[in-house]
Amino acid sequence: QVQLVESGGGSVQAGESLRLSCTVSGFIYTIDAMGWYRQVPGKQRELVASITKHGDTNYADSVKGRFTIASSNAINTVYLQMNSLKPEDTAVYYCNLDSAVGDYWGQGTQVTVSS
Repeated sequence: QVQLVESGGGSVQAGESLRLSCTVSGFIYTIDAMGWYRQVPGKQRELVASITKHGDTNYADSVKGRFTIASSNAINTVYLQMNSLKPEDTAVYYCNLDSAVGDYWGQGTQVTVSS
C-alpha cells in the first residue's frame, strides 16, 4: 500500500523559513510527478508547487521566488523549501503523488505564519 508521510510543518513568524518533506512508502511502479498543495478552511485546495520525473517544476504565482520544490533522484522524496513566509501562507499543506494508476495524498501538515 502506498503511503505519503509528510513532516516539517510548524509555526513561524513572518519572514522566516520552513522546509517540508514528503516520503513515499510502499511499492509504486512509476511516479510521474509529485507536488505540494495547500488548503485553508472554506477554500479549495490549491497547487503550490510540483515537480515531474523529468525535473520540470511549476509554481503558483503567489509563491514564485520564495518557495523551491526539489526531489530525490528517484522522486520518491520531495521537499518544499519555503522562505520569506507570509501570514497568507498559513494553511494545511498536502503532499501529492501523480502516477499512471492514480493520485495519492498525504495526511497534511499545518503551517502557521504569524505577523
